[in-house]
Amino acid sequence: MSLSRAPRRRSPGGRALLLTAVTLTGALALTACSGTDSGKPTGSGGNYVTGESGISTAAKGERTEAPKLDGETVDGKTLDTTALKGKVVVLNVWGSWCPPCRAEAPSFAKVSKELADAGKDAVFVGINVRDNSKQNAAAFEETFKVPYPSLYDPDGKLLLRFPKGSLSPNAIPSTLVLDKEGRIAARTLAPLSEEQLRSMIDPVLAEG
Repeated sequence: MSLSRAPRRRSPGGRALLLTAVTLTGALALTACSGTDSGKPTGSGGNYVTGESGISTAAKGERTEAPKLDGETVDGKTLDTTALKGKVVVLNVWGSWCPPCRAEAPSFAKVSKELADAGKDAVFVGINVRDNSKQNAAAFEETFKVPYPSLYDPDGKLLLRFPKGSLSPNAIPSTLVLDKEGRIAARTLAPLSEEQLRSMIDPVLAEG
């Protein structure tokens, strides 16, 4: 005589935990290449304002100093952003695998070249993340004729240097504009058009 086993039923609590895990997994996947900005500061000290365009700005007296970002570039050279103080620095976080990054790349290449040709005190620096090889990143730069260097940061370690509550680049793509004192003046977590990019840079360039 054999005894048949009743089918095991997952408890309501177990089902809830499973659904939560699936939801979190999906959310993490979406932030890997997203352009959303809630407009709310994360952590403490978020003294900035986010406009309808999704661009967040901080007044001169409320800005946080950007961390030192240094290391090897995609083209095998070295770069330290602290050496760029005295100029407005445009930081762009990108990956060759990211469609929004590819969409905005022509605007960045054009604006950076035009500002350089006009003799403006502005420099561009990319931060390449989550590319497993420099070859893919280098191919991206060649395709879009990117004229400025990019730090190679496959593990995203450089992004972890930004203090909590600051205008940190916590999405891909992200763009930050640093003032001439190396402080974070503006940030967006969305891909930018040429017009939007200029709207971030021009006010900081115009500061005395």
